[in-house]
Amino acid sequence: MPDPRFTTLDDWLRWQETLHPRAIDLGLERVRTVLRRLQPEPPPYVVITVGGTNGKGSCVAFLDAMLRVAGYQVGAYTSPHLLRYHERIRVNGAEADDESLCRAFARIDAARGELSLTYFEFGTLAALERFRDAGVEVAVLEVGLGGRLDAVNVVDADAALVVSVDLDHTDWLGADRESIGYEKAGIYRAGRPAICADPDPPRRLLDHARHLGARLYQVGCDYDFVRTGATWRWWSEAARFDDLPIPTLTGDHQMRNAAAGLMALVSLRDRLPVRSSAIRAGLTQARLPGRLQIISGPIEWILDVAHNPHAAAVLAEYLRQRRRPGRTWAIVGLLADKDAGGVIRVMTDVVDDWCAVTLSGPRGRTGAELATLLGSSGVANSAAYENTERACRVILDRARTGDRVVVFGSFHIVAPVLAAQPWSADFSLPRLRET
Repeated sequence: MPDPRFTTLDDWLRWQETLHPRAIDLGLERVRTVLRRLQPEPPPYVVITVGGTNGKGSCVAFLDAMLRVAGYQVGAYTSPHLLRYHERIRVNGAEADDESLCRAFARIDAARGELSLTYFEFGTLAALERFRDAGVEVAVLEVGLGGRLDAVNVVDADAALVVSVDLDHTDWLGADRESIGYEKAGIYRAGRPAICADPDPPRRLLDHARHLGARLYQVGCDYDFVRTGATWRWWSEAARFDDLPIPTLTGDHQMRNAAAGLMALVSLRDRLPVRSSAIRAGLTQARLPGRLQIISGPIEWILDVAHNPHAAAVLAEYLRQRRRPGRTWAIVGLLADKDAGGVIRVMTDVVDDWCAVTLSGPRGRTGAELATLLGSSGVANSAAYENTERACRVILDRARTGDRVVVFGSFHIVAPVLAAQPWSADFSLPRLRET
């Protein structure tokens, strides 16, 4: 192999951002060609692919935890990352290091020839290279966008799971749930388990699974679950689990995500047997920063990457059910291609004061634009800020004991707050007296 193009991870990632003419360019031809050059044979491990509008990351976290407790060597691929690119590719819970990523990128670069690849395609191929090198027994892959034409779909899933279907990425996936459901069903394979965790699935998703001849498992039909006080119960025709612990990931919706992951494991039990004790332990050990992440204190902070109306509605319901004595502050930032109006509508009755923050980049939306939209939606207490640091400083000056701060929207709004940790003693920026 020729000398690598770059020697540092930062250089590789900056170059990848500019290599392909479009940041998002759905299709499998490029990535399939390069993968065949790198790995002519099918993966030697079991593949579980997870798609859906919301809940993908949670399902991956549950599956990863349960399988690792069961003693399997597990690779997990997720996107986007919050703080470090390394988060995207994990083996047995350990993030990929710079050396392994650079080595994979160099092999991909040599194999691609004259083909250009997107940033996400490079990352997907790097994950598959890392999993082969590590000798994993099972890989849990999160779809990036859609399903049918997403780079992750270049690998045939032994079991595929669609968590939810709602309106998002409509420019690429279609303007209605039926179109989006069809795109997401593209990860299903003939004769293999196809799990659908959406309680109201689009007809096209179901029709596609049946037309393929996939083994469809639909929540409420082929498997189900119910909360029973401090525990919950799961059942299907093939198995039943009573007195399961409530998942440690926050929110009642996480039982639905965990139930879908459990259906995937039951459907693969002949190849991946998992003991009941591993299931129980995995439910309590799964972790996922930035998804209804609660930081307790005199002022409570809640971080959630809810960036579409469906996810925001889940967040809003959680806030209604868990009232605080003080005011609720929001720090929000949304990309320009998101339904900001829909997000705001479902959050207006649970937020008292809004800080709208600018997101930079070609897909960014300014805080001023978001504040204008808030005003037109009838929100009186809102202000625009150029960055999260400024918004945090304002809130720290004005919030009082018993208040809470909800940071939500894009990963690009949650990540800097998570990195800065304004709730900690180390956040020593000077307080503002007036703005």
